[in-house]
Parts: sequence; structure tokens; C-alpha cells
Amino acid sequence: MLGTALHSRRAVCRRLIRYGSVSAISTATSLTLLGVLVGLLSFPAIWANVIATTIATVPSFELNRRWVWDQRGQRSLLRQATPYFLLSLTGLVISTFAVHLASDATSAASRLLHTAAVEMANVAAYGTLWIIQFILCDRVLFRSSGVAADADDRVALVSPERTLREHSPSGV
Repeated sequence: MLGTALHSRRAVCRRLIRYGSVSAISTATSLTLLGVLVGLLSFPAIWANVIATTIATVPSFELNRRWVWDQRGQRSLLRQATPYFLLSLTGLVISTFAVHLASDATSAASRLLHTAAVEMANVAAYGTLWIIQFILCDRVLFRSSGVAADADDRVALVSPERTLREHSPSGV
């Protein structure tokens, strides 16, 4: 029983680390696009945020689905993609509001300070939603019904007696 719990926790920790890696990639993509659009091309901050978030959401979904939760089969538009993009849309609305406030507050500042404030507002908004999205992805969106999402989780599907027998030194 203890071994099963440890395997399950390790699997969740592994998914959390991978999810963090995907988030770092997605954030870097989004912030790069946001910085280029606001800092170099002088796009309005709100539209730049919408564009950057929309573009970064596509690889984020696929990396999370395939690498973090090991979903190799056909993606479900209704059960996975739509809710994931709705979560991203929620983040987009909150981050756009935060970006708008930061942009207004720094409109008279230097281009560098203005861009930095817009990017910090974006990161702060998404950071607040990060754990909530992980839990929803882990427990709802990418969790296969009756099948564990990670190979280490499969141990949890085996009876405790069988697990002890298979993992004991004597095999008994």
C-alpha cells in the first residue's frame, strides 16, 4: 500500500515538473512574442497579449497532452481541446486586464520600463492560474477513464498483495 502511494506521488511530481517545463516553454514563447509586438512593433498591449497567448497555447496543449500526460491517441476536441482552450481563454482575459492596467500605468515611461511592466503583469496573471490548471488537466482533461496517465501510476491499478509479492526480494 505504501509503495503504491509512493509510486503515485512520484508520478504526480514527474508530471508537475514536466508541466512546469511546458509552462516555461509556453511562457518564453508568449513573452518573446509579447515583447516583440509591444517593444519593437509598438502594437497595443491588449492585442499583443491576445496574439501572443493564442499562438503559445497551441504548442502548450500538444506538449501537455503528449509529454506531460502521455496521451498518444486521437485528441478529443470536446473533452480535451475545448476545455483546455477555455482555461487558456480565462487566463487570457485575466492577463489582458492585468496587461491593460500595467500598460496604462506605464504609458509615459520609457519603452523598456513599459514593456517590462506589461510582461510582469502577464506573468503575474498566469502564475495565479498555474496550479489550478495543473489540477484540472491532471484530474479531468488528460486523465483516461480507468487507465492511469503515467506508467508509474499503473502500479496503483494492481492489488496491494500482488504489488508486494512482485516487489519483495524473495518474490513471495
